[in-house]
Amino acid sequence: MRTGSASRETKETSVSAQISIDGTGKAEIHTGIGFLDHMLEQLARHSLMDITLQAKGDLHIDPHHTTEDVGIVLGLALRDALGDMKGITRYGRAIIPMDECLSECYVDVCDRPFLVFQVAFTKEKLGDLDTEMFREFYYAFAQHAGLTLHVLNRYGVNNHHIAESGFKALARALREATSMDPRNEGRLVSTKEHMGA
Repeated sequence: MRTGSASRETKETSVSAQISIDGTGKAEIHTGIGFLDHMLEQLARHSLMDITLQAKGDLHIDPHHTTEDVGIVLGLALRDALGDMKGITRYGRAIIPMDECLSECYVDVCDRPFLVFQVAFTKEKLGDLDTEMFREFYYAFAQHAGLTLHVLNRYGVNNHHIAESGFKALARALREATSMDPRNEGRLVSTKEHMGA
């Protein structure tokens, strides 16, 4: 079982997370931000990773610090669970339809963090979460997990569907990229034989 954990304590937030990559999609998520909890539950369920995450933050100000730090800690926990990354498939992709909406995600688990985020919302909030915070979450997650991550919404009308299909696409892309390839046992998928180079 590939498991990882991470925590972060600041004057603004307190966040801890545990991930089991080879899980069954169980989620125990409590961030204080209902819509973010819903998205992270989708991430766990569709990636088949078990995720436990607790966060307390300065939500009396706004969701920014909590959302960003959740991305940081979740990324660190995933990076911890990946270990030396030997034997993983490395690349993953997913195209997810959700009613009128279509979203895509492409991921390279390579220790070279980068984010391309091409998602437009027409509402400022979903529940109690500012829609501008989705990019902040993906950026923090990619940076600290060591992912090259591309998240694209091709079309859609319903903002809830646009957000949710993106998280489901991320989940399925991660499921593929982090899966073990028996033909590559004990090796990195890189001609450099070194991730991040």
